[in-house]
Amino acid sequence: MPQSGFYAKVRQGMPALIDQWRQLGQGDPDRLALILAETAQVAHLGEPEVTPDGEALAAWSQSEQGDDIPLWAARTATFLLIQMPARPEPKSDEEACAWAYCWLRNRDFENVDAARAALPMHLQEKLTHAVGAAWADRQGLRLV
Repeated sequence: MPQSGFYAKVRQGMPALIDQWRQLGQGDPDRLALILAETAQVAHLGEPEVTPDGEALAAWSQSEQGDDIPLWAARTATFLLIQMPARPEPKSDEEACAWAYCWLRNRDFENVDAARAALPMHLQEKLTHAVGAAWADRQGLRLV
């Protein structure tokens, strides 16, 4: 799969990833947006330029291509979703690509097998292909 095709899938899957965090968070939209921004800073997943509000979170969840979603938000939503006791999973190939891309951006791994093995058990089968594609994309970018 070419890198541009994989990254396009990542961007297409980001709205669903954000929406899943928003739905499972079951809280006030402004508070969920604040949690996302503060977690990004504390977990060193990115630095929001401004703290988003609930409207921004809703807009990111409905985005057509995901191009307007800041990477820190997707990375942080993945970080939070993976820790949830509800054991959420991506619901589409595009969303799985977004999860896998963020998984590799959030942590350092020696190789693709280590990245797959570090996934929570409930995600290993669901994300194994996407993590492989994300790894190939990341390795391809290192050659530039």
